Amino acid sequence: MSALEIVAVIVSALAVWLTARRHLWCWPIGLVSVLLYARIFFEAKLYSDLLLQLIFAVMQLYGWWQWHKANTEQHEILPQRLPLSGWISGMLIGAAGSVLLGYVMARFTDAHIPWLDSALTGFSLVAQFWMARKYVANWWLWIAVDIIYVGVYIYKDLYLTAGLYAGFIVLAIIGLRNWQRQLALYERAAGERHALDSQQPGTV
Repeated sequence: MSALEIVAVIVSALAVWLTARRHLWCWPIGLVSVLLYARIFFEAKLYSDLLLQLIFAVMQLYGWWQWHKANTEQHEILPQRLPLSGWISGMLIGAAGSVLLGYVMARFTDAHIPWLDSALTGFSLVAQFWMARKYVANWWLWIAVDIIYVGVYIYKDLYLTAGLYAGFIVLAIIGLRNWQRQLALYERAAGERHALDSQQPGTV
């Protein structure tokens, strides 16, 4: 356990908590957290996780832009439902990325547990993209990924980080309930507006 890991845990937990609350500041704070963890994973020789953090840095900027645009246009961040086609394509892309990255890490690096680490990386990227697009489903995927990450970090003796990811599971459950509740309220309000519009004179 190092001072760097302690700081990274605190910053990461704050970023996920803000995401669960649909707060725009989750993205710049998340950017700081992934850069801190990039250094940690480099030292632990978890190269797939290192690569994941670097890609996350780019996706943090993308998510920040997406949420800022939505917040400007709608005055709030509205969760979205992920269509079945999105689930299928996301799972296929995650699986393909896992196999490709796993082969590269196993063949060309001294990475530990390269295949599992690569699978977690692939599906984490899918979850992060879904989060940037405001899909409620991102939380289901994060819960599954984080459960496995807890075991990985215990195996790598990153106990504080393992504890962080256990906390992430709790925060993901909170985020899931929060986003589902907000989506239900939005859909109910939209349905009521549609019903009122259909009752106006001159409507069909």
